[in-house]
Amino acid sequence: MPAQLGSCAGIAVCARRTAGSRTHLAPAAAGGTPHRRVAAPPGPGSNAEDLASGSGTDAEHLIPRVPYLPAPPARTLAPVKPAPALLVQQLTAKARATAHARSSTCPCGAATLADRPDGIVVRHADTVAKAHPEDTDPSGLTTRLTIATHHPGILLPPLVPTPADLHGRLVTFWPYGIPVDPDTPDAAPWEAAATLLARLHRTPVPPGLPTMRGPAKAARAVARLRAAGPHPAATPVLRAWDTLPAWARGEAPMPHTGTLCHGDLHLGQLIRHPAPEGPWLLIDVDDLGVGVPAWDLARPAAWYACGLLAPGEWVRFLAAYRAEGGPAVPADGDPWPALDVPARALTVQTAARAVAKAVAAGRPLDEVEQSVVDACDRMATVPPQLAQEHPK
Repeated sequence: MPAQLGSCAGIAVCARRTAGSRTHLAPAAAGGTPHRRVAAPPGPGSNAEDLASGSGTDAEHLIPRVPYLPAPPARTLAPVKPAPALLVQQLTAKARATAHARSSTCPCGAATLADRPDGIVVRHADTVAKAHPEDTDPSGLTTRLTIATHHPGILLPPLVPTPADLHGRLVTFWPYGIPVDPDTPDAAPWEAAATLLARLHRTPVPPGLPTMRGPAKAARAVARLRAAGPHPAATPVLRAWDTLPAWARGEAPMPHTGTLCHGDLHLGQLIRHPAPEGPWLLIDVDDLGVGVPAWDLARPAAWYACGLLAPGEWVRFLAAYRAEGGPAVPADGDPWPALDVPARALTVQTAARAVAKAVAAGRPLDEVEQSVVDACDRMATVPPQLAQEHPK
């Protein structure tokens, strides 16, 4: 789906980087097993070989050794069940009314940007309306909208600071922005994403903000797997899940709750506003809250570990985050002790969703889904690295 509010376009951007790439084998830590590193083909003057091998620079501190995740090929996301047509129609009417209230010369053009169980997003001209999940807490969403309103240089501010009700669904309204283009992977805004994350993580936390929902979403994916019925792949996924600390499974409070976190960072969560050449901003506040900031870096870290993100992009992302004073990882040295647990949790979440979907569809796992399950199988044999305190 388009990346206006919460798509996974970033996965496609990264996956395209692996096409025609070279696979590098690098030894793991003492006693470990080799792991694969995938780098984009080096162009004129490129240092991709040095980055992939860890030579020529201090890249050993930027590119950690992660022995448990392989490099899966690109995948095609399965379609999702559409929401009731009446809700989509009425949400579109709400977007149209809001757009016309903003301008007497509306160019009038409508589109459904997303139609998923966890959110319906429609657009009318320069206005976007989003219907949030049925179980969304009104107070929590209002608090998150307030955060976005007060930090327009980091988060896209809503058009209206409070949600409306539409047949029991909370609806929010936003200005339209230009998402990341998955067809131009070389232009992926890794530095901008890292810089915005660092600024978000350094933002003072207001009172009453809910906790970041990342671990809770991972736990829901595992619960869905358990409810899906027996499947051979469920065993390694659940075994990997059991190796994670309780906080990463949503079973205990997070160890640090003094940092404002996005909760679901990927490249689909960035847009340019005002369109088309405005600055990049973060979107989708549904999971915003206080928590462990490394969770926001975990998806790019897992992509790197899986080979979906080339070492050069990972270095750029991590360096930009550190340059902006981001507190999730130490200012120098190995970042992996802080990133390992969240990256594992997101890998399990991905595998759990894949297996549950395969069971529901009555089909075997495809190659990518099996590779993520295999990663979970290896993860269960390699204890997670627990983060150590570092100067913020």
